[in-house]
Amino acid sequence: MARVDFDPETHPGGLYRLINSVVVPRPIAWVSTRSESGVDNLAPHSFFTVACADPAIVQFTSIGRKDSLANATATGEFVVNLAPEPLFEAVNATATDFPPDLDEFAEVGLRREPGVRVAAPRVADSPVAIECVLQATQDFGTSVVVFGRVVLISIDEAVLVDGHPEIERLRPLARLGRRQWSTIGEVKEIGRVKYEDWNGGD
Repeated sequence: MARVDFDPETHPGGLYRLINSVVVPRPIAWVSTRSESGVDNLAPHSFFTVACADPAIVQFTSIGRKDSLANATATGEFVVNLAPEPLFEAVNATATDFPPDLDEFAEVGLRREPGVRVAAPRVADSPVAIECVLQATQDFGTSVVVFGRVVLISIDEAVLVDGHPEIERLRPLARLGRRQWSTIGEVKEIGRVKYEDWNGGD
């Protein structure tokens, strides 16, 4: 195997575009917030994952000082909405750099619904809304990681099978490199092997 090495100290522009293309697919936190003056904001963040299981904490990264970060830190709450495939173009449209005084829900034409535990609105047509209160933030260079403690998960009953959300019904979008996105594609299932059952891979 012939490899090409990329050093962040010498590679033009740093490693952002490269790391975006190899840390894939990345789930999308479609973050809705409300500013202190009452303006609703909605934006996708593809640096997103679960930070802790108990208590349940999710995290997303604001690359630069985005409105999602400003509102979440000012009000102490936000909602992570699942970004579903049928809303592909709308999710992308909310990434537009609208000024802070414009409401992305209104600009893009998305329906909103009120949060239950937080004042920030939810995307009415998203099958999952994860309501969060701000746990902490952490600055790293040009980015800020936002940690939210989950206070409520609201799931559309249409995507539940025996009380469990089914991936084929959720149809989440994910980000790849460049301008590429992905859908779930083929789903494979395999159980974790216990050590007592391990046979060396034979």
